[in-house]
Amino acid sequence: MSGYRSFVALGDSFTEGMNDPAVDGPGADPAWAGRCRGWADRVAERLAALDPEFRYANLAVRGKLIDQIVEHQVPRAIGMRPDLVSFCAGGNDLLRPGSDPDRMAKKLAGAVRDLRATGAEVLLFTGVDPRDTPIMRRARGTFAIFYMHVRSISELYGCRLVDQWSMQGLRDWRAWSDDRLHMNEEGHRLVAAKVCEVLGIDCDDDWRKAWPPRDRVDPGVKRREDVQWVRRHLGPWVIRRLRGRSSGDALDPKRPELGIFP
Repeated sequence: MSGYRSFVALGDSFTEGMNDPAVDGPGADPAWAGRCRGWADRVAERLAALDPEFRYANLAVRGKLIDQIVEHQVPRAIGMRPDLVSFCAGGNDLLRPGSDPDRMAKKLAGAVRDLRATGAEVLLFTGVDPRDTPIMRRARGTFAIFYMHVRSISELYGCRLVDQWSMQGLRDWRAWSDDRLHMNEEGHRLVAAKVCEVLGIDCDDDWRKAWPPRDRVDPGVKRREDVQWVRRHLGPWVIRRLRGRSSGDALDPKRPELGIFP
């Protein structure tokens, strides 16, 4: 037994599991064909293997800002009174011009205080170091300030912390999708392994992945790939934000109720 009989995951696309497709094949639920899996589902799978009565909900929706998560997801999680709550938010805010990491941290701290008051264990996350990402690396200092706040909040309220900033395996593009904004299956697998270690749960995977060397990429080819990335992925993302739209506007949480995890 792990000690966690129920788990509610809160957040945005990272916790929803974007770009990590749900498992297909014998025994798979047809209703989940084409849906996301992600690190949170992977951790829930491990917990469910230890307890047949384990319950799980995932309220995360892609594109959500920290204010939206605190307003809509946190109260629902409090009402469910789970043993474990994960809260990862802020990435979408930090990508916006003029984001205020200090204000964001105050919002996060209030939500964590309310969640901890229910007796739940709370799992917090730093993000990945953006220094290798074109354009986003210019805001590296803003990211670092917010994640230092996350560390402080974790210590202040006695939370468990998943430090992605130190995960070298996530700095390799083979852990990421073509959009460079969302992890692929391998990236989510590494994060799930790290979460399991933080929670003290046995896991077959190791988050300390050492990728094999890659062939050297011509600088000219790399620049062309960066330009294509801006046109295909970053540009449309920026346009949606300028129009006040989000990729998750019409979406509901994939697991809105705390129920037995199959």
